[in-house]
Amino acid sequence: MIDWPLAELLPHAGDMILIDEVVAFDEEQIHTRLTVTPGGLFNLANGAMPAWVGVELMAQSVAAYAGCQARVRGEAVELGFLLGSRKFECNVEQFAAGSLLQIHALRSLQDDNGMGVFECRLTGPGIEAFARLNVYRPPHAAEYLNEGART
Repeated sequence: MIDWPLAELLPHAGDMILIDEVVAFDEEQIHTRLTVTPGGLFNLANGAMPAWVGVELMAQSVAAYAGCQARVRGEAVELGFLLGSRKFECNVEQFAAGSLLQIHALRSLQDDNGMGVFECRLTGPGIEAFARLNVYRPPHAAEYLNEGART
């Protein structure tokens, strides 16, 4: 388990942080996990989490990977964007309350311009989900965001 607070690794705040912890990471991958708790931001009335939230869990794991890499290099955590996912597949429609979910994200491509591709897998009790996430982290996120405001 990593001791850095998630709020220092993710450009999210409060209830938008959906993963509970970073279990391990290295230069190519990250392992995260969470326990589905009733009353969460995206939970259904029965306390379960819709399976489509799995894409966001995977994206937050990728963001935590970037945050961990930045911390190791002594750099600030920067904003990144989920551009899309390919072939999100899940064998269930929802993740039951109390389920322990484990996410593994493996970097398969990253270029110098900030584009990246991650192969992601989410598992839990009777749960198998997969997706390939396309992400973008602009070199200077603040300047990138301000460009749209000027037009």
